[in-house]
Amino acid sequence: MSEIATAQDEQDARRHLLLSSPAIVIMILLGFIPLMIVVAYSFMAPGDYGGVVPKFSFEAYVSLIFQRDMFDDTLTFSSSYLEIYIRTAVFGVATTIFCVLIGFPTAYFMATRPAKQRNLWVLLLTIPFWSNLLVRTIAVMFIIRDEGLINTVLMHLGLIDRPITLLYTNFAILLGLVYSFLPFMVLPIYASLEKFDFRLVEAGFDLYASRFKVLTQIIIPLAKPGIVTGSILVFVPAFGAYVTPLLLGGGSHLMIGDLIALQFGSSRNWPLGSAFSIVLMVFVLLALLFQIRRSGQVKHG
Repeated sequence: MSEIATAQDEQDARRHLLLSSPAIVIMILLGFIPLMIVVAYSFMAPGDYGGVVPKFSFEAYVSLIFQRDMFDDTLTFSSSYLEIYIRTAVFGVATTIFCVLIGFPTAYFMATRPAKQRNLWVLLLTIPFWSNLLVRTIAVMFIIRDEGLINTVLMHLGLIDRPITLLYTNFAILLGLVYSFLPFMVLPIYASLEKFDFRLVEAGFDLYASRFKVLTQIIIPLAKPGIVTGSILVFVPAFGAYVTPLLLGGGSHLMIGDLIALQFGSSRNWPLGSAFSIVLMVFVLLALLFQIRRSGQVKHG
């Protein structure tokens, strides 16, 4: 019997490997190999007109925090790229926080609707995904520009005498990021709250718990898996966003995604762009590992 069970297990393992082989091949071709090319480029020298020179060089990583003098090759500390990384991290964290603050009440509202209405609310939430991100970002530009909807309404109401500068500011970038990635926060939280037994809320009120205690000790802990998932789904793309900061920031508020595109474009410094990409990936992976470990510790506790 044990030999038959072993043979069956081996057959099941081969079947599973065969079924998963297309996904493995795709991951290797479209994921691992391009990543290794980027890693290799980051350790090469830049070409005169773009591309790379197949010569080992650590200059790209040195340029991340140092600036080399063109006359005597001395290195001096430069905080310009570090400031862009800090700005990107701030935007990523701020986008995640605002998405939680807006997304949780939205998901709670959707989850407390009658069952027949929930699909309609999910449909309304996902409608923006039917259009391209570029189109949605341009729509935001038309709303917040000097002659846009917001300034026009405020001026007609007599609340302002001249247009308020909203476009090409940090506010515009944050607004665009929150608008773009808010559904990634709402849907996971809604998936958690949809299965929530709201009789627990009634039991909390029966035990004379305040609304705040019911929210913080019953609803939020049970919705925490959705909040954690939504935070990851928002932070990662917000940290590497390119279109939104470029259009709404006007190129004067660079984020790391714009900086990487600049190196592969007009700057023609592919090794430096590759080094930026590797550092971005490492930072995101460390943030994800920290969040996963923290979530595991809280769950275990």
